[in-house]
Amino acid sequence: MQINHLQHKEIDFNRWDQCISQSINQLTYATSWYLNIVCPGWEALVADDYEFVMPIPVKRKYYFPYIVQPYFTQQLGIFSKNRVTEEILHHFIKKIPYYSYELNLNELNQHSEIEELPNFILNLNATYAQLSSGYSKNTQRNIAKAHKFNLTIAYDQDVNSFFEFYQLNATQINASQFEIIKKIIKTGKEKQIVDLLSVNNNENEMIAALCLLKTTARLTYFLPVSNNEGKNSSAMFLLVDELIRKYAGRGFLFDFEGSKIEGIARFYKGFGAENQPYFILKRFRPSFLIGKFTQK
Repeated sequence: MQINHLQHKEIDFNRWDQCISQSINQLTYATSWYLNIVCPGWEALVADDYEFVMPIPVKRKYYFPYIVQPYFTQQLGIFSKNRVTEEILHHFIKKIPYYSYELNLNELNQHSEIEELPNFILNLNATYAQLSSGYSKNTQRNIAKAHKFNLTIAYDQDVNSFFEFYQLNATQINASQFEIIKKIIKTGKEKQIVDLLSVNNNENEMIAALCLLKTTARLTYFLPVSNNEGKNSSAMFLLVDELIRKYAGRGFLFDFEGSKIEGIARFYKGFGAENQPYFILKRFRPSFLIGKFTQK
């Protein structure tokens, strides 16, 4: 296998995106338009005429090049329509062109010797009745609670209204990260792979919202946010239940984007989602590179 390191200007983006769209591990994070937003100037490892590809999200600090997982990009790694064996993975790791890296490999880049991180996936290839029967009792109670508040769901929320609500309530997001979010959503809307949904109270005020990323195989629970009223009325339980009802039996995977935080993981598992881990690859992470760009 010949693996070539390509600078950004050398990448054939049409062939790149064709490889991603045909991959058995297709993820929006690895498409060229998404990478251009979260890591301008990204580079790539490409093997066998774009049969296997691996994004290299390179940054520089004090002229020192290093690789770090971009914000809002849970998984990258190697993508292909063919199985990525551990042998192929080792070949790619040896070809990583920079000495310092911290990179999240995707769920099908299995490596027996590196750390796993949790991600929760629900296969929607069943009826709603079958899927909802797998809800935990706590989830069922919270859905019933939300119904008592006469909440409604809007499927095509206005972009500016979503931005305003998200910026007001996602207090952990800083200004530069919010600009990245705006670019992702605006471009995703243009490409018709982003849906903006909201939960509104009986006065038609937004109390929870979600950006849903869609591919032909996967729905990604991306950028959920609630205000205090939304949290108190279990609005997000209602929204996820409605999405499961809508997409049940249509062959999608519902990707909750995982969490090591116990309460958040419990929310995901309460809908019957199962852990499908991905893998974190690290080498030589000096202290002056850690923190500013590392996604926690």
